[in-house]
Amino acid sequence: MADPMAMRRAVAGYVEGIHAAYATQAATFPPAVRGRMPLLAAGPFTVVAAGARNLHVLATTEPLGPLRGEEVELPGSLDGMEWAVRFYDPVVLPALGLIDEGERARPDEVRGTLGISTVLYHVVTQPGSGLSPHHAGHVGSGLAAGHSAAARDFDSLRSRARGRGALVDEMQGASVAGLARAQVLLARAIAPHDAAVGEAVDTALAAGSAPDPDAVRRVLVAALGGSPAGTAGAV
Repeated sequence: MADPMAMRRAVAGYVEGIHAAYATQAATFPPAVRGRMPLLAAGPFTVVAAGARNLHVLATTEPLGPLRGEEVELPGSLDGMEWAVRFYDPVVLPALGLIDEGERARPDEVRGTLGISTVLYHVVTQPGSGLSPHHAGHVGSGLAAGHSAAARDFDSLRSRARGRGALVDEMQGASVAGLARAQVLLARAIAPHDAAVGEAVDTALAAGSAPDPDAVRRVLVAALGGSPAGTAGAV
């Protein structure tokens, strides 16, 4: 039988690998962009490692309260980031064992079981080979690229959506909090009469439980005359 503490340390090492890659990628961006990137701007946060059929690794700024019963927490810090990894499995939280992930991962159900409504990131992987340094580096670099692109896109929207700055601020707040549907609906509110935005919003919402707010944001930026970050012509 695997040593539970050894597995926890492996997960904590995987989390640190994600954050190290994130910080390395962030160091290539301008200071003001770095300062708006969620993991660097959040202050202390918690990373939950929740085991259902899959391993869910999600970061949140929501307080989880003091440790209770068999809960375990391992602290970490790196390059200005400070976090604690807290571990949950069906022994610690029996409701996790009731989530059916036989056909696909159920991130919304896992977050609901944990009572977490906002996340800085949510990664679904497998114990063992899924916790490799290579995978952690790939995830961390991808997160940093996505977060920096979002920061630049929101700057572009703010400069172009005259009189709708408050809606852009709300959309950016929803992005930082990981509220996908809220971002999509706010995009429609920012450009209510644009056909391309309306089509992108309808497509995203038709996707069911996993709308893609990044795709909608890129359409919104283009609709307002900007060049989405990460696309040709972006600065």
